[in-house]
Amino acid sequence: MLERPLFFALLFPVSSLFWWFFEYLNRFVQNWHYLGGEVSATQYLLYGSISFSTVLPAVLSTKELLLTSFRLNQAFSNFVKLPWVNTPLLGWILVLCASASLFFIGIYPNYLFSMLWVAPLLIIIGLQILNREPHIFSPVSTGNWRDVVSAAFGALICGWFWEMWNYWSLAKWEYSIPFVQRYHIFEMPLLGYAGYLPFGLECYAVASLLEELLEKRAT
Repeated sequence: MLERPLFFALLFPVSSLFWWFFEYLNRFVQNWHYLGGEVSATQYLLYGSISFSTVLPAVLSTKELLLTSFRLNQAFSNFVKLPWVNTPLLGWILVLCASASLFFIGIYPNYLFSMLWVAPLLIIIGLQILNREPHIFSPVSTGNWRDVVSAAFGALICGWFWEMWNYWSLAKWEYSIPFVQRYHIFEMPLLGYAGYLPFGLECYAVASLLEELLEKRAT
């Protein structure tokens, strides 16, 4: 990160916009809500934007830290090969299914709520496949899972700390998730932590788009 100061600096405003998008999607499923502290709409926008701006830098920094692990590199540098991850048919399936799930998420929130975390990622990857552009799963075609695994678990590690800090906060968020609202660790239902895995991939995908944009502007 330190050798890419512009990229790292831009992660903060991009992160804020990134998380506000999920706040918008949550309006349809109402999976989390905030408690404590009476603030105006302007204060909510300001304080929320500042807090949300730390998400991408935290996840990407943790991902980079995990990539220094010898065991992770040894285990996932030559893992299962998925040569079909770049096929146009897969791209169409991802885009159509993910778009349909977002279209219906407000009608069937109790059944499609999990797509809040998955659909944006699938649309990004699907469009990149159809445009014949590299995407975060491209290395998986040759068995290299290092980046996707480190991104997924980087978000899970960050999520653990976010949930822990939130639990002891006066102003906090709580969850209301269909079918899994039990066996909590802090405020989060145990199965809810699985959502951090695709979220980490989304963070990585958005950061990769930003990095690609900066590289194009530099050439």
